[in-house]
Amino acid sequence: MTNDRTALVLGATGGVGGEVAQVLLNKGWRVRGLSRHPKPFGASDPIQWLGGDAMDAQTVTDAATGTQLIVHALNPPGYKDWDKLVLPMIDNGIAAAKAAGARLLVPGNAYNFGPDAFPLANEASPQHPRTRKGAIRVEMERRLAQAGETGVRSTVVRAGDFFGGRNAASSMFAHGVVKAGQPLTAVSTPVERGAGHAWAYLPDLAQTVAALADRDGGQAFETYHFAGHFDPDATRMIAAVRAAAGRPDLPLKAFPWSAVMLASPFVTTLRELMEMRYLWRQTLQLDNAKLVRTLGAEPHTPWEEAVRATLIGLGCLPAQNSTRQAA
Repeated sequence: MTNDRTALVLGATGGVGGEVAQVLLNKGWRVRGLSRHPKPFGASDPIQWLGGDAMDAQTVTDAATGTQLIVHALNPPGYKDWDKLVLPMIDNGIAAAKAAGARLLVPGNAYNFGPDAFPLANEASPQHPRTRKGAIRVEMERRLAQAGETGVRSTVVRAGDFFGGRNAASSMFAHGVVKAGQPLTAVSTPVERGAGHAWAYLPDLAQTVAALADRDGGQAFETYHFAGHFDPDATRMIAAVRAAAGRPDLPLKAFPWSAVMLASPFVTTLRELMEMRYLWRQTLQLDNAKLVRTLGAEPHTPWEEAVRATLIGLGCLPAQNSTRQAA
């Protein structure tokens, strides 16, 4: 299938952006990727790579010329300089979308919500975050909504913690549930015992984002919740890892929150992780009723299949062994 639709994916070298770019390509979109170091994945890479920095407004606007869709999947790695980078980048995306007449699609998260939205949040739940990053997310969406009043169309898809897909080694799953690049010797969970937690399998989320990109109409600014893989009591993900590995006796190891706290004053990523710890201590489930009404169903890979693919991708499970064990 081919057509004349062109999308610019900001963050196409990252986990979310890379997955969405591939799904769009499969659906017949032409895809451009913007990167400060544009290195095509191969000679046959179908993405049109453009060199440039998303912090430069004119560069983003030029890259978006002639597009119908901009996927804004930018997140500073390791939470570094969120306060300096996130809002200018969304402003540049909004300006580029306005100039091109393109629609913005923004994969979001649950940072917007504070405890008053727990345990089940829908799109209309109050947004009273208690963290700096949460306040930044709220401001991002406020700017998108404001841009909608001037004709800029945008859609935000809020999801839980990512796992699986391309570049999954930077996820909390890769460091808090297993150890990326190492054979499985134990499984852990950063979720407090008994608390429910929302996980988002990136291939499913990418399918959802691409499906929403195919829709016409709707409000100028829309939000949707992606339910993903909800673990109701901090045991479901552990069970899925054990089942995917074919090792029901895989030891459970405590997540070292105390060590994270001690090191947080000296390590940016750990300091920012501690700020978001409340999302690992209390139940937050994302209500996807609106998404289901819109799409008919939410893309969903079975737990063990999603976790098995993630473990193989992280180098924690040999592909041939996992296939035999699953059979």
